[in-house]
Order: sequence, then C-alpha cells, then structure tokens
Amino acid sequence: MTFQMSDLSLIAPHMVVTGTALIVLLVEAFRPGKGRSDATYLSILGLLVAAWLTLRQFGAPATTGFSGMLIADGYAAFFNMVAYVVGILTLLVSDSYFRSEEYEHGEFHALMLMSLVGMMLMSGSNHLMLMFLALETMSISIYAMAGYMRTKEGTESSFKYFLLGGASSAFMLYGIALLYASCGTTSLSGMVEYFSTLPSLGDSPMALAGIALVAAGFCFKIAAFPFHVWTPDVYQGAPTSVTAFMATGVKAAAFAAFFRIFVVAFPIASGAWTSAFWVLAVATMTMGNFAALAQRDVKRMLAYSSIAHAGYLLIGMVTATSEAGTGMLFYLISYVFMNIGAFGIVIMLGKKGEDRTTLEDYAGVGFKKPLLGAALTIFMFSMAGIPPTAGFIGKFLIFKAAVHEGYIWLAVLGVLNSAASVYYYLRVLVYMYFRESESESGDVIRTSPLSILAAAISVIAVLILGIVPGYLVQIAEAATAAF
Repeated sequence: MTFQMSDLSLIAPHMVVTGTALIVLLVEAFRPGKGRSDATYLSILGLLVAAWLTLRQFGAPATTGFSGMLIADGYAAFFNMVAYVVGILTLLVSDSYFRSEEYEHGEFHALMLMSLVGMMLMSGSNHLMLMFLALETMSISIYAMAGYMRTKEGTESSFKYFLLGGASSAFMLYGIALLYASCGTTSLSGMVEYFSTLPSLGDSPMALAGIALVAAGFCFKIAAFPFHVWTPDVYQGAPTSVTAFMATGVKAAAFAAFFRIFVVAFPIASGAWTSAFWVLAVATMTMGNFAALAQRDVKRMLAYSSIAHAGYLLIGMVTATSEAGTGMLFYLISYVFMNIGAFGIVIMLGKKGEDRTTLEDYAGVGFKKPLLGAALTIFMFSMAGIPPTAGFIGKFLIFKAAVHEGYIWLAVLGVLNSAASVYYYLRVLVYMYFRESESESGDVIRTSPLSILAAAISVIAVLILGIVPGYLVQIAEAATAAF
C-alpha cells in the first residue's frame, strides 16, 4: 500500500474524531472524576467540526485513497453524517443518566468516539480487510461501553455481546479468507473483476461459501433472524444510553457496509442472495414483531422492535436497486431520531439504581408529564409507521421499491407486519393515558437541559421528515446514485 499526502484529506473527519477522543482522555487524566461535563461538550464540538469537514465532501466526485482501500463518495459522506447524529444525540440523552448515577468520568465519551470512527470507516471501506478492522474498532469499544457502569446486568450484557460478537467476527474473517483464496484479492474492485470472468457463481463454490459467511457476520450485527438471540438480553442489561447507541449506530454502520459490499462486489451472486435475503427479511420482521407482542418491559420490547426494523431494511437488500438504497438511507436516519428519542424518554422516566421500564411504570405518565408523554407518543407512532411521521415515509419508500421490482407480496408482508406492530407500540400509550398510577413512579427525576434538547431535536426531526421528506430523499438519491 502506498501513501500520499492527498489521502489525509479523505480521513480528515476521522482524524478529528480520533483526536477528540484522545483529548477527552487527557482531560480525564488531568481532572479525574470531574471531566464528564467537559468531555460531553468537547465530544459534541469535535463531532460538529467533523460534520463540517464531511459536508465539504458532498457533491464532490468519488475519490479513493490508501491504494484504493478507502473511498470518499456521497454514500460514505451520508453515513458519516448519520454517525455524527447518533453520537451527538447519544451524548445529549446520556447527560441525565450520568447525572442521576453521579458518574463523573469521561471514558465513556472516548469509547463512543472511537466506536464512531469505526462506523465511519465501515461506510467508506472499499476493501474487506479495512471493513473488518473498522467493524472490530466499533465493536470492541461497544463491548466496554456495555459494561462501563460495572453493574451485574451491564457486565452480563457486555460479556454476552463479546462472546457472540467474537464468534460472528470469526465467521466473517473466515469468509474473507475464503474470498481471498478464490479471488486473489479482498478489494471490492478486484473481486468485481474476478466475478466478471465467471459464467456463474456456481463455478466458484469457495467464493459462494465466503459470501455466505460474510453475510452471516453482518446479519449478527444487524440482529437479523436467526442471529438475533443476543439482542434482547444485551439491550436490556446495558445502560439505556448505550442501548440507544447500539440500536442505531451499529445497525446503520452494518447496513452501510452490507449494502455497499453486496451491491458493488457481489452482483453475480444476486440470484443466490436475493432468495436468501427475502427469507431473512420475512423471518426477521415477523419474529421481531410477534416476540415484541409478549413483552412487558419497554427496553426489551424496543429490542425486539429493532429486530423487526432490521427485517424492513432487509427488504431493501432484496431489491438492491438505487431506489431501494434511497429508501434504506431515509429509513435509517429516521430510525436514528425515533429510536434514540424513545430511549431518551425511557432514561428520563427512570430512577437512580432502578430501571423502571415495565409497562406498569408508565401508567399515568401522559398526564403527570404531558410533554414527555407527547414526545414518546410521536416516537411510537413513527416506529409503527403511522403518518405524518418519518417512520411512515421510510417504510413507504422501501415497500415502493419492492413493488417496482415485482416483490408485491413482500411489500404486503411488510405492511402486515407494520400493522401487527401497532398493537405493542400503542399499548405503551394506553398505559400512559388510560391507566392510573398506583405510586409516584411517574415522577421524572432524570431530566437535564441536554437530554430535553435531544428529545426536542428528535421530535422535530421525526415530524419534519414525515411532513416534508423531499429534501432528505434528494440527498439519499444522490448518495446512492453510484449504485
């Protein structure tokens, strides 16, 4: 690999985020136990600077660096912006959690920033080895984040995620090795050249096995059936702020790399993986929704809900067109706002040392805290796909792309699953507005100006994207134009 000074411009946003993480650690070293607030503001500032640098890349021609291993195009820039939104919103909603837990350290912020660097590299990877290293950078940081409060539940969550995540990484790495043995390269462009010489994928069974193993590794990260078993326990046991980060950031980064790799490098396998993906899509959204129906813990319900959302997004992988990619990008940014917003409300309705996330704990909240109740109502409507919210537009775009490619039955199954999800989303609202609380558990003690700001930003974004989606749709179309 050769290095040129021009390559630095491609990774300028990544260097800013990495540098911010190092500065946060230095602040913690010189102000031990007092650096949380400083770390929050420094982290947000660093992400805003990185966002400014990324915005300058929009509209520029796609360029590669580091001997073609990294690509800077509209698609990568879009997902970099998604990563910044995830990071900033997570920092904001975490503020009230840290205050109530009297946590005054900055390591969480540094770990989150390093995880974001991994997410950013995943979306711009033009090489399977770089993609794998980026994925591990993201994952290792999250393993530590899940257990950073050192509670029994958090430690168990971290350990489960680490063990199963390590297994999925092994599958993916073995798949990459098989692809290298078949193609003689792990660069996406090199694999495209190799596959173009094959009459069919059946002529290279080793490559087919490698593709299957790589897909299995990605399915674990997006929590697709049957690789979803870790999700409910890990999401429920981790600190809620970490759960929000995992449910949105990891899913967005994994889908970013998943879509790029399979659409760009493996078009010859489209016949094979299209059939596999529609089976995964149907099984994932159906299992996620019907499992969520039985949950009485809101965090666990949202965990199964996230599995169902992965199923909707997999419909876009089935069609694998530019139109489907546009729908996936719109849906993912919408999912970030509505999911982090919902988890933020869960944080603010909690107590120190208590999860208090059962449905009974939400009884009467809609009248005791009407603004938070209204915000949670909007987020639940959006996740259910009820207009005029961003979730409705995102699902509409994905289902429309499926219909245009002849998968009418798949779109119908998606609509039916969305209808089933309305029950468990609205059940939360029934408890908030139609059940009386038997205690004072509805009192909010975790609010802070920053967490309220995060909820407000999320509500506004969900409504604006649902009412006036055109501008973001155009940006998403430009980002996926290359596909």
